Amino acid sequence: MTDRENRPEPEIEGAGRFAYDGLDPVLHSKARIGILTALATHPDGLSFADLSRLCSLTDGNLSRHLDTLAKTEDSKPALVKITKTFQNRRPLTTVVLTGNGRKRFREYLAHLEQVLRDAAEEAGAADATKSETRPGLAGA
Repeated sequence: MTDRENRPEPEIEGAGRFAYDGLDPVLHSKARIGILTALATHPDGLSFADLSRLCSLTDGNLSRHLDTLAKTEDSKPALVKITKTFQNRRPLTTVVLTGNGRKRFREYLAHLEQVLRDAAEEAGAADATKSETRPGLAGA
């Protein structure tokens, strides 16, 4: 055994500070963030085709993500409402962000903003100490 193996782990201040449990895994994907942002900016909803174009998703991929956002889990209401109707004898699928979806998306964004603040704070601290350390990877 080396001396390093015998040393106890140092106590880290603020354990769990960067766990970010508020980042909802249902919302935390590039495609779903795009879908929710598009719907949040269109309160009356969007047609499936428009949503597909805005988010640059294939129909199959968009459909899969919408299924995830539309289903309820753990007694939480759905994030989006999908309505299928006909317009001029053609099928029309419309997607609207629900009240719960809007609330959960805002909460998610607040947690994401905290991640950005923490990263900026840490980057600022690293920049301040960078000039005091030797060049290279030591200041990274």
